[in-house]
Amino acid sequence: MRRAHSIHEMKQYLARRAEDKESIPQVIARLRQQNYLDDAKFALDYARQHAQSRAQGKFRIARELRRRGVPDQHIGAALKVVFADTDEAALARKRISRLLAHVPKPIGPRKVASVYRSLLSAGFSPDIIRAELRAATRAEVPDWREAPEEEG
Repeated sequence: MRRAHSIHEMKQYLARRAEDKESIPQVIARLRQQNYLDDAKFALDYARQHAQSRAQGKFRIARELRRRGVPDQHIGAALKVVFADTDEAALARKRISRLLAHVPKPIGPRKVASVYRSLLSAGFSPDIIRAELRAATRAEVPDWREAPEEEG
């Protein structure tokens, strides 16, 4: 395998590829016994790599780990360890500076909204996004959680 897999992912992979479906639980048990499969280690490694290398926030990492079938207890523990060492606001600042590096000043409200959506999809909390965008753009950042009513 090219990358680590969660137990759930490995079960799915083996279910697609194995000729003998009854042997899958034994294979999974053996892989776990030999420490080739460990959801806690997988969650920790995944969270660390995605927080540090890809500058992603807690929400995105948790969502991706859930999608990969990792139990919530392992996700919570991994996020606690990784974000104890990592400043989420600094990650947001890094991402904002990258997104605004080639944007001419002054930065308009459409670009601010675009950066806000980008950071939201990257898994940062709205409070951190607003604070860091305010600091980076010197503009007032509205609370987009409350969608304005359509006029019409």
